[in-house]
Amino acid sequence: MELYLKISYLNDFIFCPLSIYYHQLYGSLDERMYYGKAQLDGKAAHAAVDEKRYSTHKNILQGLDIYSDEYNLCGKIDTFDEDKGLLTERKKHIETIYDGYVFQLYAQCLCLREMGYDVRQIRFYSSDDNKVHPVKLPEDDEEMFGKFKATNEAMQSFEVSSYEPKSPEKCRNCIYNDFCDRPLVPKNYRGGF
Repeated sequence: MELYLKISYLNDFIFCPLSIYYHQLYGSLDERMYYGKAQLDGKAAHAAVDEKRYSTHKNILQGLDIYSDEYNLCGKIDTFDEDKGLLTERKKHIETIYDGYVFQLYAQCLCLREMGYDVRQIRFYSSDDNKVHPVKLPEDDEEMFGKFKATNEAMQSFEVSSYEPKSPEKCRNCIYNDFCDRPLVPKNYRGGF
């Protein structure tokens, strides 16, 4: 049986590959033990989609399980309007659209297409300010699509034992800092750099 990696790991992998390991290690614990306010707020913002109560329209798929054999990924979408071919990833608040966000949206798009859906548009929706952020389709942004493929390949072949963190700033902001066996900053460090 093939082991699929979660689409959400793409963003985590970019932040710190070890965060995926720690999420798996502590994943069965109550998330309040290690989640910060931003993670808890984001989870609450997704509740309507996760519980499939965002829309009653039959053409709006919500919280659908998806997968891709080609990219060895699986996950869930937020919403997909079948009539418009519009895939939307909802975020609580968007200040910056990070590569990891785009990679997750690409993965959802590619999974849906592999499953036979006609995805023609992709976008982010920021619920705090009610703003829509359109994103180019993977085939329309060769550079970003190349980065997605390279990141997915690196994630699929990642070896935990050989990784050394590189960013003190990321370690300081990591929700797993207190659990990590190799942080670049002392546990509970709040000073500046």
